[in-house]
Amino acid sequence: MYVPEAFAVRDTRELRAFIEASAFGLLVSQVQGHPYASHLPFLLAPGGERLLTHVALQNPQHEEIDGQQVLVVFQGAHGYISPAWYRAPGVPTWNYQAVHARGPARVFRDSDRLGELVDTLARKYEAAEPEPWKPDYGPLMLTQIVGIEIHIEVLEGKYKLSQNRSAEDRAAVIEQLERRGSQELAQAMRKVDR
Repeated sequence: MYVPEAFAVRDTRELRAFIEASAFGLLVSQVQGHPYASHLPFLLAPGGERLLTHVALQNPQHEEIDGQQVLVVFQGAHGYISPAWYRAPGVPTWNYQAVHARGPARVFRDSDRLGELVDTLARKYEAAEPEPWKPDYGPLMLTQIVGIEIHIEVLEGKYKLSQNRSAEDRAAVIEQLERRGSQELAQAMRKVDR
């Protein structure tokens, strides 16, 4: 990923927190010599050095991924920025947050490990429900998915949030984003300005 210095995020704790908050990523690998992508929920393993996910058995991505160097892309707040919002002359652009994780992938099919992964995902996302769903599946369901573990070798972040503009321009952009209902992007910009 091209990351100009003004937009680089190097704090590993911040990048890991971003992954945990975003959680839904794009897994990119090669299938039959071509780029292949799957949109998947991810868990960051304790220690922050591994990503875990699973795909359907019918998804061809798992067939060649074992040992491959892969890319996982996590995206945060993003939106169009009009030059009309600036106090000084400018051009149209897009503000966004992105974190990329790269490393070798390993496939796992062990039912205990798959069950633990599915249970952890369910607990995480069902926690806010008044009556959380509890996994109640038999071994057959676990034969229909394949686990993927990625050892993170490279973790890089880019928060392109108008840091290359004046404080006056950034304030104007935040104001316009809030007027248009883009609270998440405005909040991300405020956080970077601190």
